[in-house]
Amino acid sequence: MSTLRVTAEVLTVHAHPRADALELAQVGLYRAVVAKGAYRTGEAAVYIPEQAVLPAALIEELGLTGRLAGGNRDRVKAVRLRGELSQGIVCRPKALAGVDLARAAAERTDFADLLGITKWVPPIPPMMGGEVEPAPGLLPWVDIENIHRHPDIFAAGEPVVLTEKLHGSACLLTHHAEDGRVQVSSKGFGARSLALKEDPRNLYWRAVRGHGVAEAAARLAERLGARRVGVFGEVYGAGVQDLTYGADGRRDTLGYAVFDVAAEIDGTVRWLDAAELLGDELPLVPRLYEGPYDVEKVLEFASGRETVSGRELHLREGVVIRPAVERHSPVTGGRAIAKAVSPAYLTRKGGTEYE
Repeated sequence: MSTLRVTAEVLTVHAHPRADALELAQVGLYRAVVAKGAYRTGEAAVYIPEQAVLPAALIEELGLTGRLAGGNRDRVKAVRLRGELSQGIVCRPKALAGVDLARAAAERTDFADLLGITKWVPPIPPMMGGEVEPAPGLLPWVDIENIHRHPDIFAAGEPVVLTEKLHGSACLLTHHAEDGRVQVSSKGFGARSLALKEDPRNLYWRAVRGHGVAEAAARLAERLGARRVGVFGEVYGAGVQDLTYGADGRRDTLGYAVFDVAAEIDGTVRWLDAAELLGDELPLVPRLYEGPYDVEKVLEFASGRETVSGRELHLREGVVIRPAVERHSPVTGGRAIAKAVSPAYLTRKGGTEYE
């Protein structure tokens, strides 16, 4: 998931091709369906992104009672309205009536706390949970921003790599070279510097032991002369999420694929090319494209059928975009990395979103 920020944005308004009373308000590459005439191109309004959870008073104010997602009907989710994909909510809440939204847009002010908006946190199924312990030395995974919200993370023509984004659950492993200690965690627990104690019933430990991830990390640390090595992989299959890729998370056919590697070398944590370092030792997420950055090409690759199983069993979740040479991004304030998600994935029925 990306970070949650509720910001003012300068809009570009488009006609809705299938509804005379509706229009499309564009924020970055996102488009949200709005009432015709409510906004004009160049005006600023508040944009509430997907996965935001709204308080009841704001839901009522916006006329969205009973129309949002989740058991409490309070979560923002992508929907199709009169055939057009609508992602997020564009509005001008009464609580911000005295705020200069154009200035707030320029200053990137975050209104989430003021409006009482929080980020949705998926529930943790039993096999993804377990007994945890403090893990201050764990190498955590990072939140990836959506290219639709921040299309300027990459420059046109910049060499990039697109890998398939798998719909599973992120498994974080940190190998400590000094004492050979291994820490295993999920994305959610890892963000809180917690590791899961080893348990043969736990999804992540089963993947680590079943695929020899700890041993591969130890060999990599020795080759690199690294103090710590982090191997980040996606665990997938039936029982993990609704998209299975032909694997079964409840049995020995549990799927696992590495999507990133980090190593602490000479006191600095560096992000490295997983394919170059572990391609002969561990399964990897499919690499779909290498070449110049073009946002239309990215969106094209984000849709289609999955390639993990080799049988195109179901839709593709999307892609992850990285520069060919790892670099810092002034847009994200951290790594230059982003995701693009398939519209079909966003609007599928019966989907699960466990971390």
